[in-house]
Amino acid sequence: MTVMQTTPADTEQATPADICSAPPRRHPRPDGQDRYTISEVVAFTGLTAHTLRWYERIGLMPHVDRSHTGQRRYTNRNLDWLDFVTKLRLTGMPVADMVRYAELVREGESTYAERQQLLESTRRDVLSRIAELHDTLAVLDRKISFYARER
Repeated sequence: MTVMQTTPADTEQATPADICSAPPRRHPRPDGQDRYTISEVVAFTGLTAHTLRWYERIGLMPHVDRSHTGQRRYTNRNLDWLDFVTKLRLTGMPVADMVRYAELVREGESTYAERQQLLESTRRDVLSRIAELHDTLAVLDRKISFYARER
């Protein structure tokens, strides 16, 4: 069994930009031509329209522009944010913490320390879950080996 070692992200980055996910997925359209309908975002992200509307309603999604008819028009930046939020969901981060993180992002650079603390706490939780999964994998491997020997 191979155990992957992980180290904290380098806190001294060359650019001060708050990058949502690295590297972001390729966008279907270039910036400036990136006005996606909710159904296009559903197809691209795998999220449901209900989930997208809910994210917006609870404050997890930043303001989404609307067309003259009131239809949501998502941008590449929105897609990047949704990709990041999806990653946070995979970590098991509670929705309340995700909303708090989104609020902190909207508040600006003065919240970097609090954002970092929130992400570091989530990282510790993820590492703990990984350790539990490695233990579980070891149990499965022992059982599989036992049954292979007994046949």
